[in-house]
Amino acid sequence: MSEDQKEKAIATWRRLLEEPEIRMSVEEQFEALVMMADELKRTGVIDREEWRELAEEASAFYAHTIEGLEGGT
Repeated sequence: MSEDQKEKAIATWRRLLEEPEIRMSVEEQFEALVMMADELKRTGVIDREEWRELAEEASAFYAHTIEGLEGGT
């Protein structure tokens, strides 16, 4: 896979992180982000370290969002 294709794939992942689909719950968004990261790793687009970074970013986003929802902010 070319570097350009890799950048596009990661940009797609980031778009989902920043702009989820209209009717997507936080849980659905988190699951979709993890599944997308898994697929990128499985197909060799990203390596294990890059996968870990995406997974950590998705987890942090999920935790922050849930905390905000539970706190009423």
